[in-house]
Amino acid sequence: MKICIIAEGSYPYVTGGVSSWIQTIVTNMQDHEFIIYSIGAEKKAKGKFKYQLPPNINFVEEVFLDDFTEEENKWGRDYKLTAKEKKALKSLLDSRQPDWNTLLSMFSGERIDSAVNFLKSKDFFDIVHEICLEKYEQVPFTDMFWSMRSMVLPLFICIKHPLPEADLYHSVSTGYAGVLGSLGKYMYQKPFLLTEHGIYTREREEEIIKAQWVKGFFKDLWIQYFYNMSTCAYDTADKVISLFQKNMEIQEELGCASSKISIIPNGVNFEDYQQLPARNSFNENGINIGAIVRVVPIKDIKTMIQSFAIVKQELQDAKFFILGPTDEDEEYYQECIRLVENLMIEDVIFTGEVNVRDYINQMDVLVLSSISEGQPLVLLEGMACGKPFVATDVGNCKGILLGESDDLGQAGIIVPVMQYVEMARAIILLCKDDRKRKKMGNIGRERAANFYTKKSFIDQYKQLYKDMVDRIWQE
Repeated sequence: MKICIIAEGSYPYVTGGVSSWIQTIVTNMQDHEFIIYSIGAEKKAKGKFKYQLPPNINFVEEVFLDDFTEEENKWGRDYKLTAKEKKALKSLLDSRQPDWNTLLSMFSGERIDSAVNFLKSKDFFDIVHEICLEKYEQVPFTDMFWSMRSMVLPLFICIKHPLPEADLYHSVSTGYAGVLGSLGKYMYQKPFLLTEHGIYTREREEEIIKAQWVKGFFKDLWIQYFYNMSTCAYDTADKVISLFQKNMEIQEELGCASSKISIIPNGVNFEDYQQLPARNSFNENGINIGAIVRVVPIKDIKTMIQSFAIVKQELQDAKFFILGPTDEDEEYYQECIRLVENLMIEDVIFTGEVNVRDYINQMDVLVLSSISEGQPLVLLEGMACGKPFVATDVGNCKGILLGESDDLGQAGIIVPVMQYVEMARAIILLCKDDRKRKKMGNIGRERAANFYTKKSFIDQYKQLYKDMVDRIWQE
């Protein structure tokens, strides 16, 4: 079977999270061939993979959202759109539910030669002008035109980029990846599977609300635009996978048919974390606090650092290890370094990218301070190793640590997002109570072994792939 995995902003350019999940899928299904269709933000990342690709990946098809040139040809070309095509494009631009089949047909064919040329066309100009006259008379036309152009350009770039043929399309988010999964089904009449780790639309909505580059009511346009793309994926997908109950309920609220949705939680290879090196010279007589995390804003490293400043006042023998790559957002990493210096904290160690299993058993307490998550693999890794967590109340963190379908008890402490004082109190509580740490660690180990194994996770996806492709052959 040849499977095309469509990823946006993740594999194979960054490590951890969704990228680790994809690597796990591919390396544990050697009897299948894979194509990776990877959507990146900037073409300077081309070919700079962070993973050793397994041999069953045939190739990686790369498309970048900034990969366009402003051609020299004149503005004002007429593509002679039909009334149905104009209506579909207009609905995409003015926040109504678009006719995605018509849009996919328009842009996957040969008539529209390039995304940039189309956005210089008389057709696009006239549709934006019509929307302005109907709904935005008080807005300068040039502002509206360039805003709408920048909004849809990345989508049209993705649709115009060649999509390889496969037996099954598997998008690991909605958004651009979800539309491309829908395109694969439309073009080749092959099954389309969607897995959502977090809720893409909610994450984009948060970003747009905070963004400085989107002004006023344009925020509403952008937010609805991303919701429209997610609706395309939900409506087109044959099956939709959520990682946990709460996200499944949100998918239903956003319009995904409940009959399509199943839950397949993440999993870890429990045995990998049972024979790790014993505690050694990292900080033999003190307390080690660790965070397995990429140093990027969404992980909110600054809250961790501020909490450790409080911890250090009470526990002078404590050390804080930030275990993960620092090169994904160099500016943010430098901000974190300056915060450590300004707070005059000692014993904060940025290790850079490391083999987690070389460090995880050296930690007494693990911390996660993210402002957005799905079902973090790092929680499962820590639990498999018997380590208690202090984690923010995002995604499925509460469900994992406190239990969703068992009465085993707490495997950690949940704290509010961005509340470094409460995070510090929880860390101090665990650091001072060896008995509580061990009890929570044992509960976490038992929960991971019973409910979050890699074998179960892989077996379910193998069966799902087989069932979806077999159903097409039967039809």
